[in-house]
Amino acid sequence: MTIIIKNSSEMPIYEQIKEQVKEAILNGEMNEGDVLPSIRQLAADLKVSVITTTRAYTELEQEGYIVNVQGKGCYVAPKDSDLIREQLLRKIEYGFNAAINAARIAKLPREEFRRLFEFTLEENKYE
Repeated sequence: MTIIIKNSSEMPIYEQIKEQVKEAILNGEMNEGDVLPSIRQLAADLKVSVITTTRAYTELEQEGYIVNVQGKGCYVAPKDSDLIREQLLRKIEYGFNAAINAARIAKLPREEFRRLFEFTLEENKYE
């Protein structure tokens, strides 16, 4: 997992870290049980304050993405977590809405959109 901090971003640094870790978990780059860099190591790697990385990890834990095992470090939480499932459902809805809006702009008839969707499901071997 690579975290890139953009100083020009209006988003606070802790939030940039948090969002990139969440994205890595949601897109499968990090899996259940994977260990995250220690708070101090991540702070050193990113050249940011330990307070900044602590806040990012604390919020990730509060949101159910990671678990902190005292003395051992932080790990990716099980995917069956209700909070992670809810985030994934939101991501799916966002993708559907984007696809529907693109289909509207393209003036794609509803039935053709359905066929395209079914074809895509088959192509990706989604059952």
